[in-house]
Order: sequence, then C-alpha cells, then structure tokens
Amino acid sequence: MDAIARPKIVNMDEAKALLSKEPELVVVFDQNVAWVLESLMGDLPPAKAYIGLETSEEDKTMDTVLALERQLMEADASRRALLVAVGGGITTDLAGFAAAIYKRGIRYANVPTTLLSQVDAAVGGKTGVNLDHYKNMLGAFHMPEFTVLCPEALRTLPEREFKAGEAELLKTFLLRDAIAYAQAVRCFADAQNDISGFIARAAAIKADIVSRDPYEQGERALLNLGHSFGHAIEHIAQEEGGDITHGEAVAMGIVLAARLSEKIGLAKEGLEEQIKADFEALGLPTQSPYPPRALGEAMRKDKKAAGGKVKFILLKAAGEPVIQELTVNEAIDDLC
Repeated sequence: MDAIARPKIVNMDEAKALLSKEPELVVVFDQNVAWVLESLMGDLPPAKAYIGLETSEEDKTMDTVLALERQLMEADASRRALLVAVGGGITTDLAGFAAAIYKRGIRYANVPTTLLSQVDAAVGGKTGVNLDHYKNMLGAFHMPEFTVLCPEALRTLPEREFKAGEAELLKTFLLRDAIAYAQAVRCFADAQNDISGFIARAAAIKADIVSRDPYEQGERALLNLGHSFGHAIEHIAQEEGGDITHGEAVAMGIVLAARLSEKIGLAKEGLEEQIKADFEALGLPTQSPYPPRALGEAMRKDKKAAGGKVKFILLKAAGEPVIQELTVNEAIDDLC
C-alpha cells in the first residue's frame, strides 16, 4: 500500500481557508449540530448538497451508507468532490466510509463535534460501520484531507457524552504521556478549567502514531487499549438493549486491561486501583455489568481476533503499553 501522510489537524479559520479553495463541496452532517455547520460554512459559497443524518449505533450500518451513496449520486457529486463530515464519531465513520467507496474513493474532511471524535474517532483515517451489533466490522482505511479541532463545537455537548470523550483522551495519555494523564485527571476534576491544550495534545499523539503505522500493522494497535473488552461490552449491551456509550465501555475496558496486566505479572499491584480511582473521581464507570465469561464469547468474534488469539493492549504502568497476544480463554481465565 502507498504511504500515508501524517494526519493534518487544523483550526476553524484554517479549515475555512482550505474549503474556500474547493470547487465542489458536499456536506454530511449530524442534524443535532447544524449550528456548527452554519459557523463553518456561513461565509463560503453554498455546497453542492447538504445531507443530514440521524446518528446512533443502530444507524451505523451499510443500509445508512448505501442511502448516503444514493444521495451523493442524486446530487451528481463527481470524483473531485470533497465530502465534509460534521458531527461525532458515528458521522465521521459513516461519511468517511461512504467517501472511501463512492466512485472508488473521493476525498473527505472531518469536523468532529464531540470530545471523543476530536481526540480519537475523527483522527487517523479509520472508517466503517457495524455488522450485527459487532463494532466496525466493515470499513476501510481512508485518511481525511484534514480534521478540524474546534473546542467551541463542544459547548452544547451533553455531560454524559463529554465524559465519554474524557475516557478516550485519558486512554491516549495512558499510552504515551503519564504526566499529561495525571494533569488531565486533575483538570477534568475541575470543570472550570480550559481543556483545549489536552485535546490538541491527545490528537497530536494519535496523529504521530498513525503516521508511523497507518494500516495498523504494529504500533497503531496500541490505540486499542480498553477496546477489546470495551467492544465486547458494547456488543452485549446492544443485543440486550442496554445503554452504554462507546467511551463508557472503553473506560470499563481500560480497567479490565489494567487488571489483566496485574494478573499476568506485567504491572505492579495497584495499577488497576489507581486507574479506577482516577476514573471514578471523574464520574466514569469502571465496573463491567457483564461477567468475564460473557465478554469472552463476544470477543471471539471481534475483528481484532486472528489465529485464535487477540492482541490485548496492556500496561506495565501509565505511559508504558505492551502488546500481548493471548487467546480469549487465557485472558478470561486470568480475570476470573
């Protein structure tokens, strides 16, 4: 595969300057954040089409992508079009995947409007949809032209969604910056603090990792800390009609990863309790509602499972991740 350039991260003014040079724009947006769209496009010529989406995990399917493709065709979008995705991670995942396969691929840009998407989902070029409640089983690596970081877009974000984003941001710091992790925990505990610097730092860390391993052949797998367990939690919740967000599942998954790290002797005793205490101080859930055996059944069908083993992302300590290949049975037996 061809090399991919480092993900480009810009602010709102830079994004407007870039968009003003585009001859053909198509905008796909979450209908709940139309005000961000107006702020972005207000001074620009009208786009060729504006396509609003309903966004939920239940809508994140091939049916939605195919409907989006038909709307692109109806708008007569050409191969030179730039698709602009405005919304959270579901929107950028859906729109990015649609861009990847429309006419064998058109360009797109992300304007993420949730904390989770600004520090994770909209950075790095992973696109996709769910299949039968399994997370992102269908998708493509398709790098956006740029991703816009706009802290102002978070001002109407519900508290629960903001907390979900905190989990992904803290995950990134647990991988690469123990000092920033401790500082972020203290900052988030005081809701009056400015977090824009932490958003930029987390996005930059992910961009650096992606630039070195765009197709997840090695280092990029580290970004899945908490996700093997987290995706299993999400899968069961969706099947049973439970109400668990992606960020909440990742928070619980990170705690389970810390526990497993201790159980196999990788981390010193106390890592799990420290992370639990930090997360609980911020109002994040830390206890999976489903037992390890139930999670194991879901994990066996996860897209990350290969040859009977899963690449679990574990921790020696904050800032010291390790990729550990284990069978699901080995991991679950250690947790039980």
